Amino acid sequence: MDVLGYGVCRLSLVSVRHAPQEHAPLATQLLFGDHYEVLNVPDHKDWVFIRIHFDGSEGWIQAEQHHGITHEYFEQINHANFKITTDLTCSILFKKSPLTILIGSIVPISNSELFKLEEQFAFNGESKSLGQKREYEFLKSIALKYLNAPYLAGGKSPFGIDAAGFVQMVFKIAGFMLPRNFDRQITEGKKITSLDDCCAGDIAFFKGQSGNEMHAGIVLNDQKIIHCDGKVRIDHLMEEGILRAESKIYTHSLIEIRRILNLP
Repeated sequence: MDVLGYGVCRLSLVSVRHAPQEHAPLATQLLFGDHYEVLNVPDHKDWVFIRIHFDGSEGWIQAEQHHGITHEYFEQINHANFKITTDLTCSILFKKSPLTILIGSIVPISNSELFKLEEQFAFNGESKSLGQKREYEFLKSIALKYLNAPYLAGGKSPFGIDAAGFVQMVFKIAGFMLPRNFDRQITEGKKITSLDDCCAGDIAFFKGQSGNEMHAGIVLNDQKIIHCDGKVRIDHLMEEGILRAESKIYTHSLIEIRRILNLP
């Protein structure tokens, strides 16, 4: 599909839907600073079909929430090492208007003197360079900021997130690019052959009790796992799978472990 134009999210959170309808299921979400390609605009021009640059996810956004940019600016974003926010929420000034943005937002601040910012922007919150890879303790600190975030299919924010989005966002903030969905996440990094060889920071993949739905979480120390099941929560990780901390019932069966951190 030909690219018709380019855009960048300039709102705190934008729904990306499976169909050009207000009540269509969420495919994913855009956070402030996410940039994308425009692939289709229907004749009525109420919706825009986009492909997100970071992970290739596709879906529909409302045209009123589309912020168009030039191809030149799109390419500048691709090559600039911007900052990614690490505060749960923070306030920015965009074109002299206050806006609250969420953890994992991309703010157009770069060390590159060649980058020419097209928009008026002010930010003084906590952030790190998007491309800077961090270790387990940082990864854990970010994961814990999402603790008790409610489950939302297609969500990517601390106010609603799904299991795959949680894994993707925590690793993205830590400097690692992962796909949006489990079927592709499970091909990333290095396969770990057994739970005995597992390290904190690994990603553990599971099947649900029905055997159909895939699930994943991030391994913590002391045989714990942080994952999104109803909400972002910490449970026990055993050979059999996830053991719910309160009920002592196994909710998911372990199928594979992948390592992203500390690879040669």
